[in-house]
Amino acid sequence: MPLPPSQFFSGFSNTLIAEEMSYDIEAVKEEHQNLHSNLNADQAIVYDAIIDSVYNKKGHVFFVYGSGGCDKTFLWRTIIARPRSERKIVLPVAGSGIAAVLLPGGRTTHSRFKIPLDIYEQSSCGLKNGTDIAELLQNTDLIIWDEAPMQKRYAFEAVDRALRDIIGYVSSENRQKPFGGITVVFGGDFRHILPVVEKGNRQDIVSICINRSYIWDEIMLFTLKQNMRLHRGNSDAINNAIDEFSKWVLDIGDGRLSFVDENDPNKDPEVFIPEQFLIPYTKDPITDIVDFVYPDVECSFKDHQYLRDRAILAPTNKLVDEINAHVLDRIPGEEHVYLSVDSIDEGPIDEHSLNSAFPVEF
Repeated sequence: MPLPPSQFFSGFSNTLIAEEMSYDIEAVKEEHQNLHSNLNADQAIVYDAIIDSVYNKKGHVFFVYGSGGCDKTFLWRTIIARPRSERKIVLPVAGSGIAAVLLPGGRTTHSRFKIPLDIYEQSSCGLKNGTDIAELLQNTDLIIWDEAPMQKRYAFEAVDRALRDIIGYVSSENRQKPFGGITVVFGGDFRHILPVVEKGNRQDIVSICINRSYIWDEIMLFTLKQNMRLHRGNSDAINNAIDEFSKWVLDIGDGRLSFVDENDPNKDPEVFIPEQFLIPYTKDPITDIVDFVYPDVECSFKDHQYLRDRAILAPTNKLVDEINAHVLDRIPGEEHVYLSVDSIDEGPIDEHSLNSAFPVEF
C-alpha cells in the first residue's frame, strides 16, 4: 500500500519527487529479495553490472538485447526494486503505453521527458531548469528505457542533450557525460517493429534506429539468450526438443533459414516448418488449433487462470474473427453483444480539462 508522501519523504517539496517515492519500503525490499533469487545466470550478470554503475556513480549506458520470452520485464522489475528499496529514484519508461504499464511506475518516454511527437534531428525536449521535472532528473539515479528499437534515434539524442544541460547546471563535469552521468539502460529486440518512417525504404528505417546514433558508441551491450517461456522438462529428450524449438524461432527472426522457392520471383517466399513443431491436422485448421490451445473450453471458459494462460497469435484480423467466432460457438449459453462508445461524458468540467486528463488510448 503506497504511503502518503509526508510519511516517508520530507527532504523535498517537489511533488514529482514525492510521487516517485510513494511506495512501501519494506514491501519493495521483500519484492527485490524474491525477484533476485529467481534470476538466471545471464540476467544476474546484467543485474550486477547495472547496479554497480548506479551505486558507484559510473553513469554507464547499457543495452539489454533479448528476443521475446527472455523475461526482460522480470529483469527490469528486479533492477528497479533494488535502488528503490534504498530510497533512490528510478525512472522506468517505454516508447509505448502498453510497454510502459508493464513497468512498476512506468511512463511513456514522451510523457516523462516531454519529447515532441514529431521529432527531427534538431528537436529538443520540453524540459527547463528550475522546474519540478528538472529537480526530479537531477536526483535520478537510474533510467530504464524499454522497447528502445521502436523509437527514432532523435528521441534518445534529444533526451541526452536535455539531461546534459539540466544536470550540468548543478554539476558541470556531468555536462560532458552521456545523459548527464545518469546510468541509463535501454532494452528491446531488433526483430520487433523498428521506427516507422512514412513512405521510407529499408535504408531510411535502418538509418534512424538507435544503433545508428552517436549514443551507440557509448553503450555496453548485453544479450539474454535463455527463453524463460519454454519451461524445462524432466528428461533430456524434452529439454533437447525445447532447445531445438527455441533455436528455430531465433533463426527465423535472424533470417538464417532457407526459404521454399526463394528463387521464384513470382511466388512469395515461405519458411519450411519442421513437422515436429506442427499441430497434427485431423479436422480443420481452426478446430485443431482451438482443441490444442483450449482443451475442454466448453467446461473451463469461466476459469480466469485457464484463460489467462492461453492465447492464439494470428497474422490477420480476419483470422482472429474466425477463431473468436469458432470459440464463441462452442461456449454454452446465450451470446450478448456490448457496444462501445468513442466519447466521454463531460460532466462538470470543461472539455479542454477533460481531454487533457485522459490519454488518447483511453
